[in-house]
Amino acid sequence: MNESPIRPPVAAKKPHHVTHHNIVVTDDYAWLRDPGYPEVKDAEVLAHLKAENAWFEHRMAAQQGRIDALFKEMRARIKEADKSVPQKDGDYLYWIEFEEGAEYKKWWRRPVAGGPDELILDEVALAEGLEYFRLGAIAVSNDGKLLAWSVDDNGSERFTARIKVIATGEVLPDVIPGTLSSLIWVANDTGLVYSLANEQWRTDNARLHWLGQPIEQDVELYHEDDEGFRVGCSLSANEQWLIIGTSDHETSEVRLVPAADPLATPLLVKPRQAGVEYDVDLRGETLFIHANDTHENFRLATAQLSAPGDWTTLIEGTDEFYLTGFELFRDFYVTEGRVRGLDRIEVRYYDDPARVEPIAFPEASFSAGLGDNPEWAVTTLRLSYESMVSPASVLDYDVAARTLTTLKVQEIPSGYDASLYATERLEIAARDGTKIPVSIVYRKDRKPGGPLHLYGYGAYGISIDPGFSTTRLSLVDRGFAYAIAHIRGGDDLGRAWYKAGKLERRTNTFHDFVDVAKGLIDRGYTQAGRISISGGSAGGELMGAVINSDPQLWGAVVAHVPFVDVLATMLDPSLPLTPGEWPEWGNPIEDPAAFELIRSYSPYDQVKPQAYPPLLVTAGLNDPRVTYWEPAKWVARLRELKTDDNELLLKTNMGAGHGGKSGRFESLKETAEEFAFILWQLGVAE
Repeated sequence: MNESPIRPPVAAKKPHHVTHHNIVVTDDYAWLRDPGYPEVKDAEVLAHLKAENAWFEHRMAAQQGRIDALFKEMRARIKEADKSVPQKDGDYLYWIEFEEGAEYKKWWRRPVAGGPDELILDEVALAEGLEYFRLGAIAVSNDGKLLAWSVDDNGSERFTARIKVIATGEVLPDVIPGTLSSLIWVANDTGLVYSLANEQWRTDNARLHWLGQPIEQDVELYHEDDEGFRVGCSLSANEQWLIIGTSDHETSEVRLVPAADPLATPLLVKPRQAGVEYDVDLRGETLFIHANDTHENFRLATAQLSAPGDWTTLIEGTDEFYLTGFELFRDFYVTEGRVRGLDRIEVRYYDDPARVEPIAFPEASFSAGLGDNPEWAVTTLRLSYESMVSPASVLDYDVAARTLTTLKVQEIPSGYDASLYATERLEIAARDGTKIPVSIVYRKDRKPGGPLHLYGYGAYGISIDPGFSTTRLSLVDRGFAYAIAHIRGGDDLGRAWYKAGKLERRTNTFHDFVDVAKGLIDRGYTQAGRISISGGSAGGELMGAVINSDPQLWGAVVAHVPFVDVLATMLDPSLPLTPGEWPEWGNPIEDPAAFELIRSYSPYDQVKPQAYPPLLVTAGLNDPRVTYWEPAKWVARLRELKTDDNELLLKTNMGAGHGGKSGRFESLKETAEEFAFILWQLGVAE
């Protein structure tokens, strides 16, 4: 019988030194990185991770009743037997279904002309007996007869692709391991285009697999030599062209190949130019190019296939409208973007450039976008819509009539009354005077000054939209306000907003988050020490930075797979993501200023003797994005240096990766643990 631990594990200190720019960096916990990674077999490393897991279980044991109650109420808000709105694609209507109690979904279709429903892919059956399951890509052949799909069964994000005959269920002998990409049918459904992850988990290629041929005979259509770039492929909207794109975080390049003849010489649209990002689609002989070459918020340009690099502006880039993307259809096209941080969808016309029809939505703050619109010739658009108080909806927009029809609203079986809740969009001044948007939701009967949960991310130009969450209600219904800080580093307010939180301006992201918290205190929403915060990955780096700088503000902190060992990771080009990350964080190998800046905020390097707030940290043993040793080292150093007796817990998923456990209910259990920890540490009674 295993005895519960009586004290938290203490990692051994084994001094390790590296020198860069004549500066010696000492790392006593570098040994937690298994030298055999991505395989982790070192007995001492595994023993330490298991000891941390045992301590997590021991300390959370008294919270099990609360965890179970939270999980039960979260699950009760999910419609277990549910299906998506069918969407027409060619001769079939396609949809997905969850059965009662199922962790995973089933993919269905039926002929438009009438006929029986067909089960084309059964995730439940595929996941049976697996600790982890994640569907990667799924693609039906153009003739509707074949299905290609890929699966990751351990969280490492290396997917194995397979192909089957839909009518008979026969799985063909073609097996492609190690993919990390979409799957695209070409050459009259005789070929499949994909990308392999190389040893460093980088997609530096586009490959063609001929059906029925050994994968050793697959053809490399394109190879990327820059180790910082990644390759991805798609089909043009009219499905006539294979689009091969390669990019890092700030530069891109596109090639076009006829989908019917994938071995044809690729047509380079325009050679890469540092700092210029562009993507392409086609209508007839005309290219449409979404590019940031003349304005950081992007323009839309056109060119002819005969001169693909000669771009003519169709829609000018502006400070007011951030053009995030576009989709082409036969008779019109659609632009998507943001105005003052709020989503905007516009229908536009090829024959009348001045005709612009924005789609109007009912609320002042919301999240909306194009849904799945697979067909070229359409008269209606499938849209998604939600807000912090409005559950997710599926809408159809009649382009000619300019009317919206609601097809489905997210059902909450245990009940939900939107009238009980209020949402606001605030602006709070950061220390440099910049106004930071904050989206907040709370119950109308909430007492002022109560607990508040603040969420942030702030990296890679990823916006955090003011959408709906059923799990969030478990905090809000217990008196919390829930706030999203739209801090710099995301692109919530446009490309300049992103640039203002990267590279040499990275610390703006951390300052914004702290200043939003202080502003919420000043406005009476909460009090210092009554704020719980959470973030994952780069948002976990944010958590690490703000507990170093302002530990007294936070009553509970949850850092999921946190990117906290920033300096060591950016100094190691052998790691999967590092070369591609230098445009985001800087290259400390070559640039002494980048080295000093990263060292000045890297959460692991800046842990110091002081009191820290209660902290729950998660990791994934198979995580290729934030390697498991980053959170493990961070927790070890915190245990060594912190001067308080507050909780410090590390939970490593030994059979999962960056996203934690798979399955819609298994992942809920982890959210229930997170919320139970927050409620426990803030002293919120049931």
